[in-house]
Amino acid sequence: MNNNHWLCGRFELSLERPLLMGIVNVTPDSFSDGQKYLAADHAIAHARELVAQGADILDIGGESTRPGADPVPIETELQRLLPVIEGLRDLDIPISVDTFKPEVMRAVLDAGADIINDISGFRTAASREAVAQSRCGLCIMHMQGEPRTMQQNPVYDDLKAEVRAFLYAQVQALRALGVSDQRMMLDPGLGFGKTIQHNYTLLRDFNDLDIDGLPWLIALSRKGMIGQVTGRPVDERLAGSIAGMLAAVARGAAVVRMHDVAASRDALDVWFATQDPSIL
Repeated sequence: MNNNHWLCGRFELSLERPLLMGIVNVTPDSFSDGQKYLAADHAIAHARELVAQGADILDIGGESTRPGADPVPIETELQRLLPVIEGLRDLDIPISVDTFKPEVMRAVLDAGADIINDISGFRTAASREAVAQSRCGLCIMHMQGEPRTMQQNPVYDDLKAEVRAFLYAQVQALRALGVSDQRMMLDPGLGFGKTIQHNYTLLRDFNDLDIDGLPWLIALSRKGMIGQVTGRPVDERLAGSIAGMLAAVARGAAVVRMHDVAASRDALDVWFATQDPSIL
């Protein structure tokens, strides 16, 4: 199977080099940048700046999924998301939407989103049906529990086997609806129902979870797993986040999801130069 390209809506992205996904949170309570980009015009301006800094993909969220977060109504999430999608449709890069609600998935795909990034891994029939007949790319993430309670006491009998089994089941369920493997991207769900030991085991060994060569997205930017090692608060986790990103890239991550796009782009460009001197 050739997994060197990712089909996502209007785009077919080469995975020959890792792609940089920039984060745009249109929320009042995200753990890192809540309230900064809640107004649509601020979110659109921030997204355009991330593209100028080198983002390959924009990931827009209208609901915080930080530990302990409460869900928001569908109408509220769409009021946050739709104006931003409309304001970014002219950009020549894919627009991803971070949501687990089937109704939101349908609405944002109709509005022009190219990727659905589902923290619940399309675990419901309704979410799978919402995306099956489109051309959108799919980010299939593992999460134990749900955001309000996921970090209270995450326990696994066999971490890697359980994460792999969940992701494999979701891939099979999507395949049964005719979804092509070329649309799928896997995410081990760092920070979602995981202890610090779980997170670093998965960062180190995510390739052990291999499912038919499907590519991996790694999202660790500014997360607690960085703060627990460095002792730094959220707004001082840039260096640790870049170190984690490069560890993921060295292990074959296809997409890395980051807040600090300019610095991440520089780090990736230097890393590329060490791998392929012909680009110099």
